[in-house]
Amino acid sequence: MSSVEETPKSRVLVIGGTGHIGKHLVFASIRLGHSTAILVRDTTPSDPAKVELLKSFIESGAALLKGDLLDHESLVKAIRCADVVISAVGPRQVKEQPRIITAIKEAGNVKRFMPSEFGSDVDRLNTVDPAKSLYAVKANLRRLIEAEGIPHTYVACNSFAETYLPSIGDVTAVGAGPPSNRITVLGDGNSKAVFMVEEDIATYTMRAVDDARTLNKILYMRPPANVLSHNDLILLWEKKSGRTLQRVHIPEEEVFNWIKVEAAFPLNILLSLALSIFVRGDQANFNIDPTIGVEATKLYPDVNYTTVDDFLSRLL
Repeated sequence: MSSVEETPKSRVLVIGGTGHIGKHLVFASIRLGHSTAILVRDTTPSDPAKVELLKSFIESGAALLKGDLLDHESLVKAIRCADVVISAVGPRQVKEQPRIITAIKEAGNVKRFMPSEFGSDVDRLNTVDPAKSLYAVKANLRRLIEAEGIPHTYVACNSFAETYLPSIGDVTAVGAGPPSNRITVLGDGNSKAVFMVEEDIATYTMRAVDDARTLNKILYMRPPANVLSHNDLILLWEKKSGRTLQRVHIPEEEVFNWIKVEAAFPLNILLSLALSIFVRGDQANFNIDPTIGVEATKLYPDVNYTTVDDFLSRLL
């Protein structure tokens, strides 16, 4: 009798494979033994970094399929080469994902679709625009997927470590590196958030693609060691770095006004996401309903995920 490990692995198509999370998904798919293809608009882009990335995909064993999310025929043709379709398109293309649903229905061969979420559970987000509108688009796509009867898995991986941890959770200083003496804390800093290293997000996602336990479910990523409040995160960093940071607290009402009146792009988006994550605690303030969701670290206890503690050690 064949074991689960001997079952042929699904062929995977990644749409948005050159993006921030997309590239990790591609490499994880290859690493876990899937026949992997990436939909690309241009196989010879002008951006040298993208040229190198595509070259590394090919050298790792992936196939590049020329096509475009906005070109229905090329999309259907690419989808017919896959069993599982994963969308990792960025914010500007999220609203175009119904085109993928249309193409999946026409192709008729897809066993599972994973839309571009890779953040908080879009049905549990409690924030304001501009993030509210972006997540509403994603929530509406869920309803379309369900109405059309498309087999699916939604990935709620919560917060990208590479976005939030280098600034020790200070969303007003993303990209600036660890603070030296002062840090901005939204609200009281006590709401729990969840931080996931991108490579681990990709590993858990790819483990789920052929797993019957994740079919038509939300795959939550909530590693116990990575569920921390902003205050927890700051204390951990202070202990590691030997520095004491002055906390500048911004009350929720001031955060709200900052988003609505003062903050320009992209700070307004970061703040509206942070209102949900750090102030209202939307990533960890509920118990996972087993009828609709499963938790990745419980399904795959053998995956040795990177802890927040480990990640912060890299910053020293």
